[in-house]
Amino acid sequence: MTHDEKQITIIDENGNEQLCEVLFTFDSDAFEKSYVLYFPVGAEEDENEEIEIHASSFIPGEEGQDGELMPIESDEEWDLIEEMLNTFLDEEEE
Repeated sequence: MTHDEKQITIIDENGNEQLCEVLFTFDSDAFEKSYVLYFPVGAEEDENEEIEIHASSFIPGEEGQDGELMPIESDEEWDLIEEMLNTFLDEEEE
């Protein structure tokens, strides 16, 4: 994963590079991890005007190095991410 201000490049399950827009990042003391929420650049909204948002935990790289995205493995982590996302979206609407 290369980290630019607001965009990251990920490799999808087919091995294709995909440029994604970073929605926001946050750290969790409970899981001792950092998380990033993102969506593909140019993603089309579905009929509910929603864009599929992806989330990964990430390990920041050493200075000047790229970080590494990791899959999210537990329901507890997904619950935390969903809570953070809902809070973020509520603040955006105000």
